[in-house]
This record gives sequence, C-alpha cells and structure tokens, in this order.
Amino acid sequence: MTYQLTAPLLDACVLGIVAQNDAYGYTLTQKVQEVVDISESTLYPVLRRLQKSEYLTTYDQPFEGRNRRYYSITDKGSELLNHYRSEWVIYKENVDRLIGGNIDE
Repeated sequence: MTYQLTAPLLDACVLGIVAQNDAYGYTLTQKVQEVVDISESTLYPVLRRLQKSEYLTTYDQPFEGRNRRYYSITDKGSELLNHYRSEWVIYKENVDRLIGGNIDE
C-alpha cells in the first residue's frame, strides 16, 4: 500500500477488530495484514501500549497444550474507538475532497 498508517489509525484498526470479537495476537495480525502491510513485530508493541493505557485487557485460554493470550476491548477502549470513528469520517471526507478536486465545497 502506498499510504502509511499512523499510530492513532493503527490503534483504531486494532480496537475495531477487537470490538467485534476478542482475538489473540496472531489473528489480529492476520486481519490487519489483509488490508495493510504490517509485521507482527509492529503490532505487538501496539497491543501492549493499548493494554497499558487500559483500552484493552487480556486473558489466557488453553489451546492444544499452550495458552493463547486474547485481547478484549474495555469500556475506555470503546469510547476511544467511537472517537476515532467520528474523527475518521471527517478526515476521510476532507481527504476525498482534496484528492477529488472538490476543494471549494
């Protein structure tokens, strides 16, 4: 992809995925990678930061003799996601106007 994800946009993507269903790191990485070229080494610090900021919480589930760490969105994370969603609509409309040549609108 030509365009780079900023930290807030990546946060919004992760929160959006986890808001739909709790997910473990590998699944999150795969879902983000379907849309954006990103490595696991980039995503895991994002998950830790969101957890430290209390936007995500974690729990472990046994799976085939190992534990998987699942991420779940908190109420605080849902509030941030709603903020990101409303900001995204405005941002997207503004960029669409610029790229589409409709600056005077």
